[in-house]
Amino acid sequence: MIISDAFGYINMMDRTADASYLRETVIANNIANVDTPTYKRQDVEFSSILKDKLSHYTAEERSLDKAVNKLSVEDTEARKYVDYPNYSYRLDRNNVDIDTENVELASEQQRYSTITTSITNDFQRFNAVIS
Repeated sequence: MIISDAFGYINMMDRTADASYLRETVIANNIANVDTPTYKRQDVEFSSILKDKLSHYTAEERSLDKAVNKLSVEDTEARKYVDYPNYSYRLDRNNVDIDTENVELASEQQRYSTITTSITNDFQRFNAVIS
Protein backbone atom coordinates (compact mmCIF):
# COMPACT_ATOMS: atom_id res chain seq x y z
CA MET A 1 0.00 0.00 0.00
CA ILE A 2 1.27 3.45 -0.91
CA ILE A 3 0.93 6.16 1.74
CA SER A 4 0.11 9.43 -0.02
CA ASP A 5 -2.97 11.50 -0.77
CA ALA A 6 -2.14 11.23 -4.46
CA PHE A 7 -2.55 7.47 -4.27
CA GLY A 8 -5.69 7.32 -2.10
CA TYR A 9 -7.87 6.40 -5.03
CA ILE A 10 -5.46 3.70 -6.18
CA ASN A 11 -5.26 2.30 -2.64
CA MET A 12 -9.05 2.04 -2.55
CA MET A 13 -9.07 0.43 -6.00
CA ASP A 14 -6.47 -2.03 -4.68
CA ARG A 15 -8.76 -2.83 -1.75
CA THR A 16 -11.66 -3.27 -4.19
CA ALA A 17 -9.58 -5.63 -6.34
CA ASP A 18 -8.69 -7.64 -3.22
CA ALA A 19 -12.39 -7.92 -2.34
CA SER A 20 -13.25 -8.98 -5.88
CA TYR A 21 -10.51 -11.61 -5.91
CA LEU A 22 -11.71 -12.92 -2.53
CA ARG A 23 -15.25 -13.16 -3.89
CA GLU A 24 -14.03 -15.10 -6.95
CA THR A 25 -12.26 -17.53 -4.60
CA VAL A 26 -15.33 -17.94 -2.41
CA ILE A 27 -17.60 -18.55 -5.41
CA ALA A 28 -15.14 -21.12 -6.79
CA ASN A 29 -15.23 -22.82 -3.37
CA ASN A 30 -19.04 -22.85 -3.54
CA ILE A 31 -18.86 -24.52 -6.95
CA ALA A 32 -16.38 -27.07 -5.63
CA ASN A 33 -18.77 -27.91 -2.78
CA VAL A 34 -21.96 -28.10 -4.84
CA ASP A 35 -22.35 -31.80 -3.99
CA THR A 36 -21.17 -31.63 -0.37
CA PRO A 37 -24.05 -32.46 2.00
CA THR A 38 -24.98 -29.66 4.47
CA TYR A 39 -22.55 -27.19 2.82
CA LYS A 40 -23.88 -23.63 2.94
CA ARG A 41 -23.14 -21.10 0.26
CA GLN A 42 -20.70 -18.33 1.21
CA ASP A 43 -20.34 -14.85 -0.20
CA VAL A 44 -18.32 -11.68 0.34
CA GLU A 45 -19.60 -8.32 1.51
CA PHE A 46 -17.71 -5.22 0.40
CA SER A 47 -19.83 -2.66 -1.45
CA SER A 48 -22.29 -2.33 1.44
CA ILE A 49 -19.38 -1.78 3.85
CA LEU A 50 -18.00 0.95 1.59
CA LYS A 51 -21.45 2.56 1.24
CA ASP A 52 -21.87 2.53 5.02
CA LYS A 53 -18.50 4.22 5.55
CA LEU A 54 -19.30 6.85 2.89
CA SER A 55 -22.71 7.56 4.44
CA HIS A 56 -20.99 9.19 7.43
CA TYR A 57 -19.69 12.03 5.24
CA THR A 58 -21.48 15.09 3.92
CA ALA A 59 -22.66 15.10 0.32
CA GLU A 60 -19.61 17.11 -0.73
CA GLU A 61 -17.19 14.83 1.12
CA ARG A 62 -18.96 11.71 -0.13
CA SER A 63 -17.58 11.82 -3.66
CA LEU A 64 -15.12 8.96 -3.88
CA ASP A 65 -12.18 11.08 -4.97
CA LYS A 66 -12.46 13.18 -1.78
CA ALA A 67 -13.52 10.42 0.59
CA VAL A 68 -10.75 7.95 -0.24
CA ASN A 69 -8.20 10.12 1.51
CA LYS A 70 -10.35 10.17 4.63
CA LEU A 71 -11.38 6.52 4.62
CA SER A 72 -9.16 4.09 6.42
CA VAL A 73 -8.33 1.25 4.06
CA GLU A 74 -8.45 -1.11 7.06
CA ASP A 75 -12.04 0.00 7.78
CA THR A 76 -13.15 -1.10 4.32
CA GLU A 77 -12.01 -4.70 4.44
CA ALA A 78 -14.19 -7.28 2.70
CA ARG A 79 -15.96 -9.80 4.90
CA LYS A 80 -16.82 -13.38 4.07
CA TYR A 81 -20.16 -14.66 5.38
CA VAL A 82 -22.47 -17.66 5.09
CA ASP A 83 -25.40 -16.82 2.83
CA TYR A 84 -28.79 -18.01 4.15
CA PRO A 85 -27.39 -20.48 6.70
CA ASN A 86 -30.86 -21.84 7.57
CA TYR A 87 -32.09 -22.12 3.97
CA SER A 88 -31.88 -25.21 1.84
CA TYR A 89 -33.99 -26.35 -1.08
CA ARG A 90 -32.26 -29.71 -1.43
CA LEU A 91 -32.66 -32.90 0.62
CA ASP A 92 -28.94 -32.95 1.53
CA ARG A 93 -29.36 -29.43 3.10
CA ASN A 94 -26.86 -27.88 0.67
CA ASN A 95 -27.99 -24.47 -0.61
CA VAL A 96 -25.61 -24.01 -3.58
CA ASP A 97 -27.22 -23.51 -7.00
CA ILE A 98 -24.60 -24.27 -9.63
CA ASP A 99 -26.22 -22.09 -12.30
CA THR A 100 -26.33 -19.06 -10.01
CA GLU A 101 -22.72 -19.62 -8.95
CA ASN A 102 -21.50 -19.84 -12.54
CA VAL A 103 -23.24 -16.57 -13.41
CA GLU A 104 -21.87 -14.88 -10.27
CA LEU A 105 -18.36 -16.14 -11.04
CA ALA A 106 -18.46 -14.81 -14.61
CA SER A 107 -19.75 -11.47 -13.35
CA GLU A 108 -17.05 -11.23 -10.69
CA GLN A 109 -14.32 -12.13 -13.16
CA GLN A 110 -15.50 -9.28 -15.38
CA ARG A 111 -15.54 -6.90 -12.41
CA TYR A 112 -12.01 -7.91 -11.38
CA SER A 113 -10.75 -7.42 -14.93
CA THR A 114 -12.31 -3.95 -15.07
CA ILE A 115 -10.81 -2.95 -11.71
CA THR A 116 -7.31 -4.13 -12.59
CA THR A 117 -7.51 -2.37 -15.96
CA SER A 118 -8.48 0.84 -14.16
CA ILE A 119 -5.54 0.52 -11.77
CA THR A 120 -3.17 -0.12 -14.68
CA ASN A 121 -4.51 2.94 -16.51
CA ASP A 122 -4.04 5.12 -13.42
CA PHE A 123 -0.41 4.03 -13.10
CA GLN A 124 0.13 4.67 -16.81
CA ARG A 125 -1.17 8.23 -16.33
CA PHE A 126 1.18 8.73 -13.36
CA ASN A 127 4.04 7.38 -15.47
CA ALA A 128 3.16 9.75 -18.33
CA VAL A 129 3.25 12.72 -15.97
CA ILE A 130 6.58 11.65 -14.46
CA SER A 131 8.21 10.92 -17.83
